[in-house]
Amino acid sequence: MLMLILGCVDIMQHLNHLIEHYGYFGIIISLVGGIIGLPIPDEVLLTYVGYNVFDSKMSYLPSLLCAMVGACGGISLSYILGVKLGLPFLIKLGPKLHITEERVNRTRKLFMKFGPFLLFIGFFIPGVRHITAYLAGINGYSFRRFALFAYSGAVTWCFTFITLGRVLGGNWMIVGTYLSKYSMYFIFIFLIGCLIFYTHWRKKRLLGMLEE
Repeated sequence: MLMLILGCVDIMQHLNHLIEHYGYFGIIISLVGGIIGLPIPDEVLLTYVGYNVFDSKMSYLPSLLCAMVGACGGISLSYILGVKLGLPFLIKLGPKLHITEERVNRTRKLFMKFGPFLLFIGFFIPGVRHITAYLAGINGYSFRRFALFAYSGAVTWCFTFITLGRVLGGNWMIVGTYLSKYSMYFIFIFLIGCLIFYTHWRKKRLLGMLEE
């Protein structure tokens, strides 16, 4: 836990440096780099941005907009690289971006199970969101199909973590760290919740149709 907190402090210092020199544009720079594969704990960064909103050092809507631009920009760049350079690029330069062969294979298996929906939920899975767009480009996904799932995922992801940081205030560091480490479990719980809600809604709708 101590090492994780120290990591958050280190990210906080770097983000402060970026904001001091580049303002809100620093958020865009950080997220583009994080999405394409640079070692940046994006959830911690977004939660810290939310804390800055809570602390009145930044404004909510500009922060949210810049985060969305950065996330969409990074995921689009990854997609374009996948389209233009293909699998050889990912195999050759992937390790330099902390994209290992193991992560690529794991993400490919997830693509087989979830299809393009992985572009949406992949944002909530560290080590997966960095690869989904590359694979979408390599597999020949149309830009329209890619954008539908990837951009909606980017917007939801940015809104979720910045809002959490804003609401939780001084507790942002611990929460951001836990969410970064265990977000795979959170997305699993989220999907189960959606399934339960959909099942309940469908059952209620069918009962209503029978009553008519």
